[in-house]
Amino acid sequence: MSEPEVIQAELKSLRDRPFELLAELERRGRAVSAQLNQEASAGREWVGVALRMAGDLYLVAREETREVLGMPSSTTRVPGAKSWVKGLANVRGQLLPIIDLRQFLGSGVTPITRNTRIVVVNHREIPAGLLVDEVLGFRRFAEGEFSGDAPPTVARCERYLAGAFRRAHEQWPVLSLRQVLESPSFAEAAA
Repeated sequence: MSEPEVIQAELKSLRDRPFELLAELERRGRAVSAQLNQEASAGREWVGVALRMAGDLYLVAREETREVLGMPSSTTRVPGAKSWVKGLANVRGQLLPIIDLRQFLGSGVTPITRNTRIVVVNHREIPAGLLVDEVLGFRRFAEGEFSGDAPPTVARCERYLAGAFRRAHEQWPVLSLRQVLESPSFAEAAA
């Protein structure tokens, strides 16, 4: 009998004893979870959201990202705001300021295409949705692929970079959304 068949037979023998069945399922679940945690800590990995801005590829920490949205159907312009503040959007009953990240950085306006996305920043005090050219999904890197020095970028965001990951011939600068939102220039949104 194969291992999956043995497990199935053991669990079937407990079908008339629901409490013991639940206890056995919990024990097995905890054992698998402990094994996965052990494997993850042995080969620590970093997970980020990959995005494209001004032709360059960037990563943002998964913890700094609340969600990714498509372009809202409408935004309300904020009178007296700088041009990089695109407006306010109603997202599930909450007002979300929409910021053109490229324009904020001084590297041009983000063109609106079918790939344009809004990265909603996970920040306790400052709500913001950052307009980017494209979001490419999650990327995983081993901690050993990290380098503290970041390459120069087209979007001129070096002051907000927290290093880079390198894999083969690719460089993935890590953009700190927290640093962007907490910078003095971001707080000066009034024109």
